[in-house]
Amino acid sequence: MTQPSYTPPRRGPLAAYKVLDLTRVRAGPTCIRQFADWGADVIKIETPELLEQSDGWGGLREGPDFQNLHRNKRSLTLNLKHPSGLAILRRLVQDADVIAENFRPDVKHRLGIDYESLSRINPRIVYASISGFGQDGPYAKRPGFDHIIQGMAGMMSMNGFPENGPTRVGIALADIGAGLYCALAVMTALLERESSGQGQWVQASLLQSMISMMDFQAARYLFNQDLPDQPGNDHPTSIPTGVYPTRDGHITIAAGEQAMWKRLCDALGADDLLNLPPYATEDARSVNRVDLNQELSGRTRQRTTAEWMAIFERGSVAAGPINRMDDVFNDAQVRHLGVAQPMHHPALGPVKVVGQPFKLSRTPSEVRHPVSDRGANTEEILETIGYTGEDIAALREEGVI
Repeated sequence: MTQPSYTPPRRGPLAAYKVLDLTRVRAGPTCIRQFADWGADVIKIETPELLEQSDGWGGLREGPDFQNLHRNKRSLTLNLKHPSGLAILRRLVQDADVIAENFRPDVKHRLGIDYESLSRINPRIVYASISGFGQDGPYAKRPGFDHIIQGMAGMMSMNGFPENGPTRVGIALADIGAGLYCALAVMTALLERESSGQGQWVQASLLQSMISMMDFQAARYLFNQDLPDQPGNDHPTSIPTGVYPTRDGHITIAAGEQAMWKRLCDALGADDLLNLPPYATEDARSVNRVDLNQELSGRTRQRTTAEWMAIFERGSVAAGPINRMDDVFNDAQVRHLGVAQPMHHPALGPVKVVGQPFKLSRTPSEVRHPVSDRGANTEEILETIGYTGEDIAALREEGVI
């Protein structure tokens, strides 16, 4: 079913900004979603259907992943390998605020849509590039995929259990992190532009982003050359912090500090553990974590997760259940926060997508409309930059749009 080209009015703190989105797969769309949800006019530039090229992974266009990543955007089809297609892009750049791409570093130069070329058209443009390894250097032309980056950035070497070997995180952590860091960088550049009047080239890579998210493990190596091992479900230093069995499942507990440790022992009725020398101090508990976890597991198995949660809440013990996705979205706090946002799709009817994880008190984000059909907004966008109906028909005949 073809959607009409009409899109609801935009509102929000970024409504004055125009963003040209050349990104695909996950990192780039994650970045641009931060602008689309907060009101920016995002034009998703896609290849015409006649070229039979994929515009990125994410499953079917009407599937959950694609709809979650590309909502709130208008769609323009454009053949950037055709001179007329490049001419259209350059006209769009004239009054755009941001253009974002995640091609291989050499592709944009070959097409003539690199930062140097486009900034001559619009010196105020903020040009965002996301890559696997950076725009230059010995790995610049390598394809960068999330699980490869997790391995290269050290994540897989310290994730999971030693007996299982290196273990990837079950989400596209490098992609998502790079997208969010890039969005932060673009907004920083836009803020700086308010004083300088000049745009600039913003660069983010999966490799840098993943290393940054290694956080204290990376810092400890840089400071002290400490190499993290695989602690499994244990915290590297704060014990007991981990996963413990219950009568009907598992529960997570964090009680590393002395006051937290005492509250846990009180809630468990485990006064006998509180002052035992192997468990009396934070350092001792870290050294004796295996024996301590066995002691605690024997006690947590005696009740259900729900029973322990009630006990721990009364005793101010930091704890939580191990939820599956259905449990997550049925959770009272998750429902209260409005994480699942309703969206109406013309073919699918009412559906839900994942909303923004932060709120502004006066200017909230909005899920205004689902993913537009490919090229659904092409004519209206071209008309705003001076193309007539005859021009558009000719462009379509030539395979430009």
